[in-house]
Amino acid sequence: MESKNTLRTWIEVDKKAIFHNISEFRKIIKPKVKLMAVIKSNAYGHGLVDFAKIAENKVDWFGVDSITEGLKLRQKGLKKPILVLGYTLPSRMAEAAQNNISLTISSLDALKHLIALKNPPRIHIKIDTGMHRQGFFVKNLPLVIKLLKQFKLFPEGIYTHLAAAKDRLYPSYSFKQIEDFKKADELFKKFGFSAQGETSPFRGGKNYLCHVTASAGTMLYPESYFDMVRIGIGLYGLYPTKELEIQTGTKLKPALTWKSVIGEIKNTSQNAYVGYDLTEKTLKSSRLAIVPVGYWHGFDRGFSSCGEVLIKGVRCKVLGRVNMDMIVVDISNVRNVKIGDKVVIIGKQGKEKITAEYMAMKIDTTNYEIVTRINPLIKRFYI
Repeated sequence: MESKNTLRTWIEVDKKAIFHNISEFRKIIKPKVKLMAVIKSNAYGHGLVDFAKIAENKVDWFGVDSITEGLKLRQKGLKKPILVLGYTLPSRMAEAAQNNISLTISSLDALKHLIALKNPPRIHIKIDTGMHRQGFFVKNLPLVIKLLKQFKLFPEGIYTHLAAAKDRLYPSYSFKQIEDFKKADELFKKFGFSAQGETSPFRGGKNYLCHVTASAGTMLYPESYFDMVRIGIGLYGLYPTKELEIQTGTKLKPALTWKSVIGEIKNTSQNAYVGYDLTEKTLKSSRLAIVPVGYWHGFDRGFSSCGEVLIKGVRCKVLGRVNMDMIVVDISNVRNVKIGDKVVIIGKQGKEKITAEYMAMKIDTTNYEIVTRINPLIKRFYI
């Protein structure tokens, strides 16, 4: 098994932070509301299987992007219900049924391919209430319902996604989406999809599940809870927006720390050019450290000449271009630095910290992208 002292860069994920974050969302929702852990895209960079194993006993469902992710969870022994949130190729729908994985059906084309299967998987019908991404418009649901009834397909769930839930100052669009979803729910019930008790085709004799909201909506709109909430970014201790961190009472703890080591140290004279294309030169005699991470690892090229890392608790600026596999940082203000010293790319060291939000601000993106694009081949340690 790999240990940290054999690696040039690695990720540490704090299990206690994960449990804390799950608990924070459990406090917000009612006890009967289920919690889906959205662990798509390698659990937002935190490691798909390891995160699922840690969270399995604390959550009710897992949400993944693809059948590939769902199968990986099943192969590793995960038993909880799994919903594929993204598009599934028709050629792979049968695999979902064979492995007890539920699929999102969001178009007539997908529904027709599903109908053609001898043994179709469980399905959740996605409804487009205003995101204009995946889903059936409410006006088209009578046709969808007709086909479902004709071929005796009973949805395990119906759901939608809020387009602007992060914006507390503009709630009207979210409320409109919630109201449209209620209309969709009424249509399904009107056409007999609310079977109860022994005659119900669903697991446990229950209705289909209604779910609408993700992390931001869960923090802001109790009206959006229905039967289940889908929590992604919040589980990892990151807020959907900086404003939500300030505006809500939910206290989340970032779970991920990204570390590396110093691989080389050198001294340069004043006016020495650093890196490709001569984009930066030293203003004085400087001491430089070479750190073996680059844009291949997920340290964006946009951090050229503006990114920072922590060494011995001191912020050290990236000099020149971010390379494919390494960066150069200025350690002129750090004492007693030596080759092999730890470098923190995301996380705390001493009294300083570099957050995914701070990094996102530097390159005009979101904390979602900063963590999700960390290369999945980098070893994750759950501590």
